[in-house]
Amino acid sequence: MKLNIILMGPPGAGKGTLAKQLKSEFNLAHISTGDMFRDAIKAGTELGKLAQSYIDEGHLVPDEVTIGLVKERLSNKDCENGFLLDGFPRTIPQAEALQELSKEIQRPIEVVINLSCDNNELVRRISGRRVCKVCGAPYHIDSAKPKIEGKCDLCGGELIQRKDDNEESLKVRLGDYNLKTKPLLDYYSNLGLLKSFNSLQGKESLFDEVKLFLKS
Repeated sequence: MKLNIILMGPPGAGKGTLAKQLKSEFNLAHISTGDMFRDAIKAGTELGKLAQSYIDEGHLVPDEVTIGLVKERLSNKDCENGFLLDGFPRTIPQAEALQELSKEIQRPIEVVINLSCDNNELVRRISGRRVCKVCGAPYHIDSAKPKIEGKCDLCGGELIQRKDDNEESLKVRLGDYNLKTKPLLDYYSNLGLLKSFNSLQGKESLFDEVKLFLKS
């Protein structure tokens, strides 16, 4: 099986949902740089403050802020059985740095899963996202509605829209993605590691297709 995995795709393609499914199925460490940055922001660290300034504007966090953090995370014991990288790498320099890291820690990337999705669907998914202000539980105004409008099912907290979960911010993020991240598809294709899936299909069908591939 292929268990050291990178998940790729534009914002809103479903990487987070798929990662949770694969984590449960294969007992993998799910490493989301987005979650790591949000934790740092909540804690008010210097890294968090710096990341916040980029995230609020819809831009990618610079390489120097992320590479050391990812190296430390991949070296942890919970990555021994395999890991899912969600949100890193996003640029060619990051990918090259990751190749070096994988040699150092002897945990090479075995497959890069790319999720494709058209822009109209991305806008619908992103702009409809809501998150609990208290516990962080995710919702969507169309596909994952709470039992009581505006209230979290788990803790009753207020549901809010993140500053970067809107159409204007998404356009900036997609611009960054098209310029900096899509070239990674060629990079990993040339290494023989890339496998693409259509994320317009339902999340369960997508999961089944990816699971079958990883076990093959």
